[in-house]
Amino acid sequence: MKITRHEVERVAVLARLALTDKELDAMTGQMNQLLDYVDTLNRLDTDGIVPTAHAVPVENAFRDDVVRPSIGSERALMNAPAAADNYFRVPKIIE
Repeated sequence: MKITRHEVERVAVLARLALTDKELDAMTGQMNQLLDYVDTLNRLDTDGIVPTAHAVPVENAFRDDVVRPSIGSERALMNAPAAADNYFRVPKIIE
């Protein structure tokens, strides 16, 4: 499959690209090289190869849940700019 200069011009217009004649010629050549490479890949025998979404096995990196004591509200509020009755105090945002 070959792409023509006219097709490259049409895509450039759709993409709102202002290409010079030299750039259009270069782009046409590059697109044809790309399509030739894809055609080469299409000719590969892939029978018996299982489709994959990842090149390597992917596993979740979850760890087991372990119950541990919390740090407590007193330590949690130590660096708070403002606290009141064991809660973070924040500015009012709703009128």
